[in-house]
Amino acid sequence: MINSIPDQSSTLELTKQLIETKSLTPNDGGCQAIMAERLAKLGFKIEEMNFSDHHGSVQNTWARRGTASPCLVFAGHTDVVPTGELDEWGSDPFLATERDGKLYGRGAADMKTSLAAFITSIESFVEQNPDHLGSIALLITSDEEGPATCGTVKVIETLQQRGETFEYCLVGEPSSSKVLGDTIKNGRRGSLGAVLKVKGLQGHIAYPHLADNPIHRCGDVINTLCDIEWDHGNEYFPPTSFQISNINGGTGATNVIPGEVQFVFNLRFSTEIAEQEIRERVHQQLDSLNIDYSVEWTVNGLPFLTPEGELVDACRKAIIKELNITTELSTSGGTSDGRFIAQTGAQVVELGPVNESIHKIDENVDLTTPDQLSAVYVGVMEGLLL
Repeated sequence: MINSIPDQSSTLELTKQLIETKSLTPNDGGCQAIMAERLAKLGFKIEEMNFSDHHGSVQNTWARRGTASPCLVFAGHTDVVPTGELDEWGSDPFLATERDGKLYGRGAADMKTSLAAFITSIESFVEQNPDHLGSIALLITSDEEGPATCGTVKVIETLQQRGETFEYCLVGEPSSSKVLGDTIKNGRRGSLGAVLKVKGLQGHIAYPHLADNPIHRCGDVINTLCDIEWDHGNEYFPPTSFQISNINGGTGATNVIPGEVQFVFNLRFSTEIAEQEIRERVHQQLDSLNIDYSVEWTVNGLPFLTPEGELVDACRKAIIKELNITTELSTSGGTSDGRFIAQTGAQVVELGPVNESIHKIDENVDLTTPDQLSAVYVGVMEGLLL
């Protein structure tokens, strides 16, 4: 078990370098070049896979050492979310700062510590085991915190088109709850969003008989959708959750009955129900209300689950060895790029720092985390590639 870190360890140094390489989503800022340079020295074949759409241009890197199976992929993102008000930070968010036993900076937890640990763990493992079994790869994007339309999803499409496969993927998302390694994510719920428009007839408030007020239908719509029992979940997932996040109606004038009300809602759903079934049940219930409506659906991600097996076992054993704690499996939280990777059939888990400070002012990790996480990643490779 690692109890302390040497001054300016290689993982801590690299974490600081990446934090100070400003990479506000979807910009990479040069982080991938720093990582690629070190991987190239280990014999990795480096490929830039950059894609663009109406959201802009995104930089991605696919790096692989070896061609044999099994292949373990480390996946992560270099982009970070905006800082918020700078004067609320205790230090410059893009100047990696040590204080009170922690390392502060935007991306410290999400997820530049994991990226640094990827590199140093691979360096250590390859140095000790140059003839290891299988292959090691990295899939790094700068489009995870944003629309995620030109990042991991496009790299996966490209790999599948050329028939390149892998068996295992470790995503460096901050999965831990209270201490490093106490939780790993072996799945995520799906996310299905919708914009529901209930239509009426606009008119003057003094002449309601000449109009049809859609706002008056809101109660029935809300009650009907909220009362649906979607499923009961399972041993890995809670029951499917339905939440309305916004209701908007009105013209801006107090004496006008609006012609339309808009509801924005989202369902986080488990592997117990298919996305198409959710849509059908929503439409059935809305049809029963005899209202004029339309729905625009957006699938943000499908649910995925990696049952206990080789990858989960390797992670658990590495955590016990290096951190001396027993880890729990979880599928809680939002979506991650694991949703794209799991569609290949690979086993996918998320294992990274404590997530308490992610996306917050003064984002941080314990100073011990970079080296501890690097050691855990070495243990995962030993469990799968030796």
